Amino acid sequence: MKGLPEERAVNLAHYIIEENATVRAAAKKFGISKSTVHKDVSERLKTINLNLFREVNKVLQTNKSERHIRGGMATKHKYEKRASGDFPEQHDI
Repeated sequence: MKGLPEERAVNLAHYIIEENATVRAAAKKFGISKSTVHKDVSERLKTINLNLFREVNKVLQTNKSERHIRGGMATKHKYEKRASGDFPEQHDI
């Protein structure tokens, strides 16, 4: 979704709030960069709709505070897959 930056910012904010999505997930869904998502919801949205900005900011702050947990879970799943044989081991060359 390219379109108007203001319209995109509002759509991104609604998606992030409704889906409790991360910046990365929103970027993937809308086909834009993480930088664009961040700029839209943290700079543009503030001047467009302050209440929506506050709501999306709460979700993003929650995601930020939980990111270390997500990273640990991703690593855990990686090694569980590797141990079960579903994920090939990487070898140094």
